[in-house]
Amino acid sequence: MTLKVISAEEVMYDGKVTLVTLPGEKGLFTVLENHASLVSVLLPGDIVYEEEGGSRKTMAIEGGIADVDKNVVSVCIY
Repeated sequence: MTLKVISAEEVMYDGKVTLVTLPGEKGLFTVLENHASLVSVLLPGDIVYEEEGGSRKTMAIEGGIADVDKNVVSVCIY
């Protein structure tokens, strides 16, 4: 699946991942391949993602919106 993290100024990340954990309004949630479509408000916290090959990385955010659809996780951050 593809993770895209963008801000108003730049593309922060665009790559293939095997999982993404996001700080949703109702708590942390993890997205895996073939996840159901969803839109969620994101609160301050960390995006944790695992790249293909097993490398796990973390990105701190102040909040934003996540859109999951057809194996693409699009995150617009503040």
